[in-house]
Amino acid sequence: MRWFWNVVVLLAMATLLLIGNSLERAVASNSASAFVHDTIYSNKIAIFSKSYCPYCLRAKRIFSELHQQPFVVELDLRDDGAQIQNVLLDLVGRQTVPQIFVNGKHIGGSDDLKAAVLNGELQKLLTTS
Repeated sequence: MRWFWNVVVLLAMATLLLIGNSLERAVASNSASAFVHDTIYSNKIAIFSKSYCPYCLRAKRIFSELHQQPFVVELDLRDDGAQIQNVLLDLVGRQTVPQIFVNGKHIGGSDDLKAAVLNGELQKLLTTS
């Protein structure tokens, strides 16, 4: 009978560990989600980037040439970068970088940014407050 109680105690401990890990992941996910939303809506230009990505570098260069200072989140330099990328996947349906937002509007990636510059959409968004 003693083995039965040992098994019960082990199962209870395992359950508590699983619940604890799930809660920790949920809190981390919620904080990543809050960070993403705060970043998008608190900055005129927000870029979710990776420091080594050539497409991200191109997007940052385009804004530099337009004399604009984006708020850049380098996902590869953050402990929660993967969580942020998952939030972006849920939010915009893409997990790739860069993901660019101007005045809260999702522009897309580097090619989308270049197209928005060429068709005048970016300039309209930048002048809107």
